[in-house]
Amino acid sequence: MLGGAGALLGLAAGSAQAAQVSFATHCVPPAGIDPVDGTTKVEITAPATAKVGDTVNVVWKFVQAASKNPDIIDLPANSVQPSGTLKAAGAQTADIAMQGPRENPAIPKGGDMVLSDMKGTLKLTTAGEVTLTPDAYTVNAMSTDTECTPKETVQKAATIEVAPGDGGTTSATPTDTSSATPTDTPSATDSASASASASDGTGDGQTDFTGKEVDIPYTCQSPIGEKKATSPIQINAKKDGGSYGLTVQFKKSVMDSPADIPAGSVKPSMEVVLGGADKGTVHVEGPTNSKAIKSGDPIEIPDLTGTYKPGASGSSTLSPGVLTINALGTTTTCKPDSTAVSLTLDTTQQASGASGGTSTSGGTSSSSSSSGGLAQTGSSDHGALKALGLVAGTAVLLGAAVFTFMPGRRTR
Repeated sequence: MLGGAGALLGLAAGSAQAAQVSFATHCVPPAGIDPVDGTTKVEITAPATAKVGDTVNVVWKFVQAASKNPDIIDLPANSVQPSGTLKAAGAQTADIAMQGPRENPAIPKGGDMVLSDMKGTLKLTTAGEVTLTPDAYTVNAMSTDTECTPKETVQKAATIEVAPGDGGTTSATPTDTSSATPTDTPSATDSASASASASDGTGDGQTDFTGKEVDIPYTCQSPIGEKKATSPIQINAKKDGGSYGLTVQFKKSVMDSPADIPAGSVKPSMEVVLGGADKGTVHVEGPTNSKAIKSGDPIEIPDLTGTYKPGASGSSTLSPGVLTINALGTTTTCKPDSTAVSLTLDTTQQASGASGGTSTSGGTSSSSSSSGGLAQTGSSDHGALKALGLVAGTAVLLGAAVFTFMPGRRTR
């Protein structure tokens, strides 16, 4: 009688159980990083008893992840999110979707991955013994995915004894009642962008010249692979004596940070390509992000500025060129597959001007990699700007972009 009473009490309480299993795991990081073989250790928590009709909550706790943070970049706090599958078998068969929040301490290069607890729910439909076994999981870090799959048969981690029931109640939960519903999926809103018309520098006494917005397809080489992206860019100029102050603007962007980003972490620069009467490039650069950026906050692309000293007299054109991003100790170089003229100026040759060489920005010289405009080859295969990412406030095309430039609202 006492034993029967105890069993009934346990069934009513839905007491939690926790068991740990380990299994050999094969992990495939983003392109450009070698696969990793390691050992995953997890602890599964679930009710020991329940009844048909209950929706039970289960928790997957990472005691040890199979792979470490690659020796490429330090991962900021709250930039890593795990998701995976827990297999239910026995009286009932199901794949339970598991997901954890994007919560982690800062993880240095080569450091152990610290992953949040994943949670999920299972509605019980059949009386009997239901076993729970960990399966494949994914680690999303700075918007890059590392896929990890078991290399061996994984032992069951928990068993739920399911009694017949009327389906009218929910069982006790091991830690809390939240389910594995994704809550931090980044979103982007799209809006149309007005095109600026080009102004030629031909008017008497004119000092301000507005370029037109042009879509530039880029191929970017980052520390973890190649990415393609198309960005709308506009070049404006302000005449100062015989020289021109240039401002390069990225006209469309919707950028939401998936992590807290420290100030002063990223700095972009570009080589503006000269054509027409003049030849060479003009170096322009933007500031580093002056303030820390909170996870989920939108980020504006800074203007790139520099000084153009003409090296020839006549009609000279200015087109977006090679973009370089230094971010958190990494360098990404983006070369345009084709370019287009954003601004045309009537120039007068200046001593030590650009023609065939370079112009400087704030005393910083840049080497020329082009002798005029690039061929117009089109950019239809690039699609919308999806990969030109930001690590800490400016454009960074990493293998999986940290932020996403997509057609959307103006930054101004």
